[in-house]
Amino acid sequence: MNRPKPDDFFKDWKEREALAEAMIPVIGKLNRERNVGIYMYGRTLVNRSVIDLMKAHRRVRQIEANELSEFETYPILEELSGLNLGPAHIDIGKMAVKFMKEGNGSELSSFVAAEVAGAIGSTSKPLPQSQDVVLYGFGRIGRLVARLLVEKAGSGDVLRLKAIVVRKGSAEDDLVKRASLLRRDSVHGSFKGTIRVDEENSTLVLNGNEVKVIYANSPAEIDYTDYGINNAIIVDNTGVWRDEDGLGQHLACNGASKVILTAPGKGDIKNIVYGINNGEITPDDTILSAASCTTNAITPVLKAMMDKYGVNHGHVETVHAYTNDQNLIDNYHKGERRGRSAPLNMVITETGAAKAVAKALPELKGKLTGNAIRVPTPNVSMAILNLQLGQETTAEELNDYMRETALYSPLQQQIDFTNSPEVVSSDFVGSRHACVFDSRATIVEGNSAVLYCWYDNEFGYSCQVVRCLEDMCGVHYDIYPKV
Repeated sequence: MNRPKPDDFFKDWKEREALAEAMIPVIGKLNRERNVGIYMYGRTLVNRSVIDLMKAHRRVRQIEANELSEFETYPILEELSGLNLGPAHIDIGKMAVKFMKEGNGSELSSFVAAEVAGAIGSTSKPLPQSQDVVLYGFGRIGRLVARLLVEKAGSGDVLRLKAIVVRKGSAEDDLVKRASLLRRDSVHGSFKGTIRVDEENSTLVLNGNEVKVIYANSPAEIDYTDYGINNAIIVDNTGVWRDEDGLGQHLACNGASKVILTAPGKGDIKNIVYGINNGEITPDDTILSAASCTTNAITPVLKAMMDKYGVNHGHVETVHAYTNDQNLIDNYHKGERRGRSAPLNMVITETGAAKAVAKALPELKGKLTGNAIRVPTPNVSMAILNLQLGQETTAEELNDYMRETALYSPLQQQIDFTNSPEVVSSDFVGSRHACVFDSRATIVEGNSAVLYCWYDNEFGYSCQVVRCLEDMCGVHYDIYPKV
């Protein structure tokens, strides 16, 4: 892209700011009325602020070393708004760059129409009818999945959060307290929207979505059809049951049809890392696991390394934020070392992520070892991959390959890329990727490579869970521009 840098940066900013402001209602209308998601190099622009839109453009300029701006993307958005589009995901950033490189003097209107031809006039929906979803458990992951489901409700004909199942707390204002935990989060900030508490009907209204709060001590107590819920997918966030017998309790409930576990599954349960082995999901699967946050973080990078270089063997060291399982102060804990105060100590503990990778990438079975260190931060973790590759390379070549992988490959939702020398863990709170590859930390010597991967072990993982959930119920969008 050859557009020169502006002579007057302030004037340029104000002009681009005005364009970003004009983009917001167009993006919202496309999503709300036509179920069209607008993206910027894989990052959603739906429900984003003016500054968010401008920063999304800036990220592309930094990583792609071009001058992509709202001057190029807004006209494309205008063209899209005038087309009779069906449900689709459209990346206006990639489309703008493609037009600059391949337009060859053609009219923008004809170029855009040709690029999204498959979506014009389409009446097919991602699902024949909306899919009911129930969250069983409402802790850290449950609340973040709830935020994502409400955010992605769109026109209301895809995934619909219909109920939350919890045990009754001792407080009389239990529902109010649970709503407050959803509304305010010390790590992830405030809920993006409004929450109405209807105590009389035990209901939370989240941006217009009526969500029933069901109090129960076990799945056996629940008949979902009593609440108008049918054929629901149950998202088990409790981690209490991790095998088929335990999770099968959900399937015995009237109105429930499938279960997805937000923890590693045991036995023959498929452990799915979205982007890697979600192709194994079949319509007949009734119980699936979304694996763990660490498994989701390291598997995509290991897959990329295997595809390009091969992996002979390696070690994974996880520097992990403390979790609710640990103690605030020294106290009894059945696990080794985990009884010591989480905010005051680094705690060596075990991780099953290295072995769990083999469930998604069988080629790595027996090739990885792993360990973990819990550290005094509330969120965002890091995986350090010490790998012996199948061939020699350089840090520059490997980083360039990972940049291309993050921007253009099928793993773009799983792997993000940073080339900043100043980023630290808090900069990745809210990342929607399974991991963020830190290129400035890469070390390569011959076929030995040490790779550093950040990941929001709460929100990034929750995004992967929702992707698995969409796949499990058959939600698929056409993506434009086509690769």
